[in-house]
Amino acid sequence: MTPATTFAGQKVALFGLGGSGLATIRSLLAGGADVLAWDDNAGSRDRARDQGITVTDLREADWSGFSALVLAPGVPLTHPEPHWTVPLARAAGIAIIGDIEIYCRERAALAPEAPFVAITGTNGKSTTTALTAHLLRHAGRDVQMGGNIGTAILSLQPPAPNRVHVIELSSFQIDLTPSLAPSIGILLNLTPDHLDRHGTMENYAAIKERLIAGAELAVVGVDDAYCAAIAERRTGERVRIHVEGHGAAAGDVVCSAGTVRGADGAVIAQVSGIASLLGDHNLQNAAAAVAAARRLGLTADEIAAGLQSFPGLAHRMEPLRRIGPVRFVNDSKATNADSTEKALLAFRDIHWIVGGKAKEGGIAPLAPLFDRVAHAYLIGASSDAFAATLEGRLPFTRCETLEAATAAAAEAARASGTEAPVVLLSPACASYDQFPNFEVRGDRFRALVAALPEPG
Repeated sequence: MTPATTFAGQKVALFGLGGSGLATIRSLLAGGADVLAWDDNAGSRDRARDQGITVTDLREADWSGFSALVLAPGVPLTHPEPHWTVPLARAAGIAIIGDIEIYCRERAALAPEAPFVAITGTNGKSTTTALTAHLLRHAGRDVQMGGNIGTAILSLQPPAPNRVHVIELSSFQIDLTPSLAPSIGILLNLTPDHLDRHGTMENYAAIKERLIAGAELAVVGVDDAYCAAIAERRTGERVRIHVEGHGAAAGDVVCSAGTVRGADGAVIAQVSGIASLLGDHNLQNAAAAVAAARRLGLTADEIAAGLQSFPGLAHRMEPLRRIGPVRFVNDSKATNADSTEKALLAFRDIHWIVGGKAKEGGIAPLAPLFDRVAHAYLIGASSDAFAATLEGRLPFTRCETLEAATAAAAEAARASGTEAPVVLLSPACASYDQFPNFEVRGDRFRALVAALPEPG
């Protein structure tokens, strides 16, 4: 744990008693702060009390005595309207911050030179965070990984000169971190997301830009217009990453054909053939992780060994098993068409398990990639809508359940006689019609694939 010593003797209001909120309370108390905490959800309040945490209704508190409001990242700060705690904090003239800001203050006070890699982007940030941490750990570094990827940042060990923190940040977390100034800031890409919480794409992009604005080194993917403009505005040290390599400038990292090259053309990493890093999107992720690892002193051999041993993340283009020529891939994390597009681009001869609770636009944007699909197997509440999209364009079977779809896809792929068929779960949908979350959906698919018999 990282005790919040910079809040010693101060009175702090905290709203949001989820995992990161509880970790923040422990950190503040360990650092000597007085914390008044609340949540609108009665169940969350009860769970906090069960853990010995004092819960106080902040509506009845004297806000003049607080030094800060610590807000959970899932709580609206600006859109669609500020949470009721926000105007109370503003009227009291106190800072509204999150747990990442508390870490940043601790780092500035205790170990300002401690290596801190902060990673964001619309897509790919979890893989890039996990890969960066893996490269460093594999090379023998003391690494703490967390933030939006799982472990709350204040549950990690404190910043220290010989310890690297590799932290994934969402736009919500960045918005609550005014002093964010990492050693290395990585911005992968930007596409429309969370606009209900940020109002416009321009606001969303501006918040993401803050992650690299104060970084010593900015690593920016420049294959979308928003990130390209952000990279142009950057006045400090930067590395631009091009997946296709067009318009590369001095100092850029250029990615193509599974290879990461510097602007001088020299190979700095080889990604092709690594099963956990399939697809151009993972080439971008790997290039960003490699740029961070190089800056932190890893050798080419250490980077190569780390890339080869990277196991990947569960439910994100996760290779499961090969039965004869048939590969099975779990991409349950693909909950929208943009994510599924990355998977379809990575394979051909695909037996595609798709469906669930559809997002706006459905799978119509994926039509240019239908020629990569041998057959689609429809599951869940989106079946009628997706059947209408696929009719006359792609063979499909209504399977309703994941169990039926897995069995049908496995049998058809085995019988296809093609060289390298792929059974791909990449639903392009939320899971809530049949599963509580994408992890449970992916776990079920993994179990179904594990139970398939070997060919007789």
